[in-house]
Amino acid sequence: MSPYLTSLSAIVKREALRFIHQRERFVAALVRPLVWLLVFAAGFRAALGLSIIPPYQTYITYETYIVPGLCGMILLFNGMQSSLSLVYDREMGSMKLLLTSPLPRWWLLFCKLMGSTAISILQVYAFLAIAAVFDITMPGIGYVSVLPALIVAGVMLGALGLLLSSFIKQLENFAGVMNFVIFPMFFLSSALYPLWKMAESSELLYTICALNPFTYAVELIRFALYADFNGMALLWTLVAAAVFTSAALWGYNPARTGLAKRG
Repeated sequence: MSPYLTSLSAIVKREALRFIHQRERFVAALVRPLVWLLVFAAGFRAALGLSIIPPYQTYITYETYIVPGLCGMILLFNGMQSSLSLVYDREMGSMKLLLTSPLPRWWLLFCKLMGSTAISILQVYAFLAIAAVFDITMPGIGYVSVLPALIVAGVMLGALGLLLSSFIKQLENFAGVMNFVIFPMFFLSSALYPLWKMAESSELLYTICALNPFTYAVELIRFALYADFNGMALLWTLVAAAVFTSAALWGYNPARTGLAKRG
């Protein structure tokens, strides 16, 4: 087997084993979106009226509207959780061993990204299955057509986590940095309310939401769940993924971090 495939298999397997041994991580990943879906949505349903907007062909309930945003929430939080494990690996020394291996640095980070993205997608499908139990369903074909969108969005958000982990030096600093990234990205997006609703209250907030890459990840998932295609959302999600990945590769440059010298 090629050393590239061997490293990919080993890193993905390591991520899977870490996830299996941290069952509370799986539960926590589902509790957050389910609280929004089953608790907060009940209160917001009357306050937030929704017009017919693409990809919807008729009026929908608020619970149905926020499902794509909550899928994005799972991808976002898991991407950040994966970056936390990188900070831990760096403190423990295993990151130094990984980055000083003979394989290219970009491939090793790509393997890490694929592992975290695969776990995120499994969590999203578990969430969609639970939502279906509560009669919040999508078109049958949507559960298949959404997979490529989840991969693209998961890679983009995972790359963001990689980028942040390259600058977070200690675990103690992780929570503060994450609070300045996760919550603004989530709330200043189309995850919980349409952008036209935001424009009614504030043009500035609307502009911020329109520039937020998480908005495009959510819209990509939203359209894919209805077997529809949003070219603009795909374009900007891919651009953001490329920017975050390139910046993460620079951040993990051994010459910059000093890993090469210490190794």
